[in-house]
Amino acid sequence: MKRRFHDCLFLFKLEKILLPMRLRLLLLSCLILLFSGILLIGCDSKSEKGARELTGEMLEGEKLSEKYCSSCHLPVEPELLDKDTWKNQVLPAMAKQLGLEVWQGNKYFQNERSVISHSDWLKIVAYYDSLAPLEVLQIKAPVPPVQDWGGFCLKTPETDTSKLATTTLVAVNKSRHTIYTSSAENPDLIKWDQSLKPSLSNKISSPAVDISFAENNQVITLIGEMKAYDSPSGGIVQMNENGTDEIISSGFIRPISTASADFNQDGITDYVVCGFGHNRGGLYLVRKLPNKTFEKVPVREVAGATKAITGDFNGDGWPDIMALFAHADEGIWLFLNDKKGGFNTQNVLRFPPVYGSSSFQLVDVNRDGKLDIIYTAGDNSDYSRILKPYHGLYIFIDKGDLIKGNPKFEQVYFYPIHGATKVIAKDFDQDGDIDFATIAFFADFQNNASGSFIYFEQNSKTQFPNFIPHAPPISKSGRWICMDAEDIDGDGDIDIVLGNYSKGFLNQENFKPDWNVHLPFIVLVNNQTL
Repeated sequence: MKRRFHDCLFLFKLEKILLPMRLRLLLLSCLILLFSGILLIGCDSKSEKGARELTGEMLEGEKLSEKYCSSCHLPVEPELLDKDTWKNQVLPAMAKQLGLEVWQGNKYFQNERSVISHSDWLKIVAYYDSLAPLEVLQIKAPVPPVQDWGGFCLKTPETDTSKLATTTLVAVNKSRHTIYTSSAENPDLIKWDQSLKPSLSNKISSPAVDISFAENNQVITLIGEMKAYDSPSGGIVQMNENGTDEIISSGFIRPISTASADFNQDGITDYVVCGFGHNRGGLYLVRKLPNKTFEKVPVREVAGATKAITGDFNGDGWPDIMALFAHADEGIWLFLNDKKGGFNTQNVLRFPPVYGSSSFQLVDVNRDGKLDIIYTAGDNSDYSRILKPYHGLYIFIDKGDLIKGNPKFEQVYFYPIHGATKVIAKDFDQDGDIDFATIAFFADFQNNASGSFIYFEQNSKTQFPNFIPHAPPISKSGRWICMDAEDIDGDGDIDIVLGNYSKGFLNQENFKPDWNVHLPFIVLVNNQTL
C-alpha cells in the first residue's frame, strides 16, 4: 500500500510542471484521502470486517464458524491470529472438538461422530486461511514504562543452588508479617520470617496454590495435578494452629483458588472453589452440614474457573459471587444469592477464547462509589502460543449500577502486556487512589523482559484514567507466576512478593532463560511510607 502511494507521488512530481496548479492540488488531495482510508481500514479490524463484503464460500465459512463456535464460546475473528497458527494449531484442535479426525497435522476426515460435514468444515478452514494475516501486528504501549524502582527496593532470601525454583504459591500473613510458599518440586508449606529465614509450616500432599488466613487456622487450596490432566486429585484443607488438619473437600480437578462466605446465613463459613480443570472443571459451593460433613454443589460446572470474589453485590444482605472463567467460554459471571441455597446467574463480561483471561479484581478505581473490574488477559499455554496485542491490563468501569442490579461495565483503559498473568489493585503509594501491580509469566522475554513485572502508579491529579508505569530491573531474578501484596515488614505500607517458577515451556524460539533458576521468590519492599 505504501509503495503504491509513493509511486503515485513520484508520477505526480514528474507531471507537475505540465499540470495547472488547481488540478495538481485536486490530485494530491485525492491521493491523501485514498491513503488515509487505507490506513484506517488497515488499523481497525472491526472497520475491516464491516468494510469487507464476503460472498460465496467465504460468506458461508463465516456463518458456519459463527454457528459452530457460538455454542461453546464467542466466535473468533480471523485477524486475532496468524495464518500458520490457525492452520496448524487452532483449527486442528477445534476439528477434534467437532468430532472430525485429524491426520498428519491438518488433514480432516468425517466419521459417524462428526457434528459437522467435511465440506462445511473446509469452508470454515478456507474462511480463516483467507482472512487471517501472515503475522499479527503488535501495538506499542501508550506510555513506555519508566525504568526505575517505582518507590520499591529488592530483598531476597538466600539462594539454594541445589534446588530448582518451581514456586506455586506466595502468600503474606499480614497479621504475623510472615510469607508462606509452596512449590511443585517440594509441595510442603514453608513459612518465612521477616528476615526471610525459612521453616517448615505443614506437610502437604500436593502443591499449594492459594491460602487464606484466619485467626487460628489457614485454608489451603491444593491443586493436585499440575499438568493439564482432568485428575480429581485436588482439594481444600484447613490447617489449625494446634497442628491438626481437616480436609474440607476433595475430588476437585485442578482447583486454583478458594473464597469464603456464609452463603446460607447459618453462622457457618462456606467456601466457593474454582476448579480450573482441563476439559472438565467448574465453580463449586462447599457447604458444611449440621453433622459436620461437607457437601459440594456445582454453581457453574464449566472448565476454566479461575478466581471468585464474594460480597453482597446487590445490597440485599446476602453474599453473592463474581467469578472469572478463562477456558473456551471466557468471561466474568455474577451469581446472585437466591436465598434458597442457589444462585441466579448473569454474565457481565465476555471475551474471545484466544484472550487467555488470567485474573481480575473488584475495586472502585475512579472513586465514584461503584465497584469496577480490573482484568488481565495473558494465559498463553494453549494452542495459539504467539505474542498477542490484546494481552494486557484492562479497566472496565461500571457505567450502570451493580448494587441496583443493572451493571454495565465499559472498557476505559488498556495497557498492552504480553502474557499478563495477574493484577493486584491497592494504594501502594498511599496517596488515596488505587495503583496496580502486574506480573506476566508469558512475557516477551526475548524483546521486552521488563514487562514481566510492571507497577502502575495512578496519577489522580490529572483526568482519569492516567497511570505511570514503572518497570523495576528484576527480570533477571526470576520468572513470575504468582504474587501477593501486603505489609510484610510492619511499617504501614504494602510490600509485594513475587514467586519464581523458573522452568516450563517457552513460546519463543531461540531463547534460553537468562533469569535466576534457584531463587524461590523476591520481595519488593515499599519505601513510600508517608
